[in-house]
Amino acid sequence: MDGFVINREDGRDDGEDWEQNYEELPGNASISIILESTTKEGIGPRLHKHPYAETFIIRRGSATFTVGTEQVVGKAGQVLVVPADTPHKFATGPQGYEAVHIHAGSKFETEWLE
Repeated sequence: MDGFVINREDGRDDGEDWEQNYEELPGNASISIILESTTKEGIGPRLHKHPYAETFIIRRGSATFTVGTEQVVGKAGQVLVVPADTPHKFATGPQGYEAVHIHAGSKFETEWLE
């Protein structure tokens, strides 16, 4: 096989309740990934920005995102892209939230603004 397979650190072999961070992926992938999953409301990072774009693929639930000066509710089945150097944060909705966050850099670079 010419590709790379990365197994879950917790040993499970499904996609449920999977929370993990991945940096410096093999094959010069040039991205890093955060897998986020919670059933709780109001969870999320404080205001921050990255020198690269961040893409959120929302699989379940919702979150209220602040992107620059605007607020938007991202829901399951949507993709949200935050441009490079744009301040952003989010808080999970009443049904929780599950998403894949793709950082357009091989390592996380975060400037915390609050």
